[in-house]
Amino acid sequence: MEIVLVLLALVLMILGVLGSFLPVLPGPLTSWVGLLVLHLTEGVEMSQTFLIVTLIVAGVIYVLDYIIPAIGTKKYGGSKAGMIGTTLGLIIGLLSPIPFGIIIGPFVGALIGEMMSRNDLDKALKAAFGSFLGFIASTFLKFIVAVVYLGFFIVELSGHNANWY
Repeated sequence: MEIVLVLLALVLMILGVLGSFLPVLPGPLTSWVGLLVLHLTEGVEMSQTFLIVTLIVAGVIYVLDYIIPAIGTKKYGGSKAGMIGTTLGLIIGLLSPIPFGIIIGPFVGALIGEMMSRNDLDKALKAAFGSFLGFIASTFLKFIVAVVYLGFFIVELSGHNANWY
């Protein structure tokens, strides 16, 4: 049973890292659940303080994930249409065979969204750039936290001599 929990925790950690890029998965929160599942195994014990602090960090990052792109969009004069376009562009960019689609997609999506809400190309380009910067900053922050949690997972797992077989 312990090996099943460890494998489940590993899957959650991997999904957490992927969730940094995929808008349908809350990356750091998913990674945190992986840490919690690892904690539930008999071979690994993490302090409650560690789990609470990492949960708070994951929660703050979850909230910032919605605030940072909005700040970038607002700072550069963007609209809600630009933010929606950014998200749709990300999804299309992830699914497309175009190299760097994950980077190009959000910008093009924001530009299309801004062009749909206003007809001024210069303002739409500026707003799309702001929306894109906010998205990149938010994604980078989620990715860093998810990778750090994966590091905690590896350290905790390797630091204990549990008998999971």
